[in-house]
Amino acid sequence: QVQLVESGGGLVQAGGSLRLSCAASGRTFSSYAMGWFRQAPGKEREFVARINNWNGVSYADSVKGRFTISRDNAQNTVFLQMNSLKPEDTGLYYCAAGSPFSTKYDYWGQGTSVTVSS
Repeated sequence: QVQLVESGGGLVQAGGSLRLSCAASGRTFSSYAMGWFRQAPGKEREFVARINNWNGVSYADSVKGRFTISRDNAQNTVFLQMNSLKPEDTGLYYCAAGSPFSTKYDYWGQGTSVTVSS
């Protein structure tokens, strides 16, 4: 069982930056692929970024070049550095953990809210 707790959300002006963190419980964090997802009001949840357990990364086209995902296995934490934020980045951001050999995620956090004002 893995428990995930996100933090770092808030209100920021367009063009600003935020760094989200996701702290994981358990001693097997390093074996999981970690992902960030977001859900804007009235929209479905969408993929943002993923880092697998050998640090391979992938991003949604909408965030490439602006967001960076990273992980610190010693701290059981995954990060999402978000730069050049846009109002359309507004939403509830979730982290998730799953097998590096599957696109399915087994564990989800409760989310942290990001609001980007224009």
